[in-house]
Amino acid sequence: MFSHIDPINYDKQLLEKQENMTALFRDFNFSGFDIFTSEPMNYRQRAEFRVWHDGDDLYYIMFDQATKKKFKVEYFPVACTLINELMSALLTMVRDKPMLRERLFQVDFLATLSGEAVISLLYHKQLSDEWQQQALWLKAQLAKICPINIIGRAKKQKIILEQDFVTEKLTVAGQELIYQQVENSFTQPNAKVNEKMLTWAQDATRDKGGDLVELYCGNGNFSIALAANFDRVIGTEISKTSVKSAQINIAQNNISNIDIVRMSSEEFSQAMNGERKFRRLEGFDLTSYNYDSVLVDPPRAGLDPDSIELVSRFKHVVYISCNPETLKDNLTELVKTHKIEKMALFDQFPYTHHIETGVILTKR
Repeated sequence: MFSHIDPINYDKQLLEKQENMTALFRDFNFSGFDIFTSEPMNYRQRAEFRVWHDGDDLYYIMFDQATKKKFKVEYFPVACTLINELMSALLTMVRDKPMLRERLFQVDFLATLSGEAVISLLYHKQLSDEWQQQALWLKAQLAKICPINIIGRAKKQKIILEQDFVTEKLTVAGQELIYQQVENSFTQPNAKVNEKMLTWAQDATRDKGGDLVELYCGNGNFSIALAANFDRVIGTEISKTSVKSAQINIAQNNISNIDIVRMSSEEFSQAMNGERKFRRLEGFDLTSYNYDSVLVDPPRAGLDPDSIELVSRFKHVVYISCNPETLKDNLTELVKTHKIEKMALFDQFPYTHHIETGVILTKR
């Protein structure tokens, strides 16, 4: 199943992506893509597996997307080496512990370049005090591999041993940035490519000046890396968990010019237009911001029409996209008011058709 995931195939698959992207964006006037490669193996910091039970034995499985056929996973070549080590150790320890093994149907791993991990165990049963005691034993055993935390999940249950996040350390232009990453919340899965994305965006916005608005700011991934390039940064995010992490990350990195507000891009547009007042914006004077630059990193559906209208008001636009098709649709509208200055291909997901793209636009 993983035979195509081989360093010998890496350059070929990347060339195919470049050709596909060139064809897809042929109608736009740009000089070409900046190409940012991935590690050819062990590049993902997140992985999740279903668990298959065979009598008293159990093992990880995945499903072929085309055939839906299940296959056993003993080693996952796209996951970082730490996840692979934890995968094997976890099964060995759980196999002869009925309280931990029974009704376990999924295991999720989140690891960091800094060497931490959190493992989520998902069950089709309620978790008892006895389960918690055995899970504490499991945590102690796995802690011999790396600093680790365990989460047990069942219907209407979430048991955290001892925290539900990891602390990642990314290097951007020689500077170490610290990010809290919470289990079951969005983070960039390919951490080394994320470092390249942040460096590229930092370089692209250098000397822009003014203030930056970031829509869909998540845990502050881009806001924190770009803050030094702007007088002030205001980020919007709808997820309470991500907003909380962003605020923690701002403090951990000793940054004083970022504010995060929990609202959608549509709500932010309404607030900017003076159409609605929001209690969440009490203390913010939106009229005081010098709205020169905006960064958007939307979900796969891309920007909705209201968000496109909002983005088109800014002098400089940084668009990070995980879906080239919706990016193309959005750019068809944005090039009516803006010129494409740069485009980049970030190989976040080697050996798949998925592509991460960066675009820099400047108002005509």
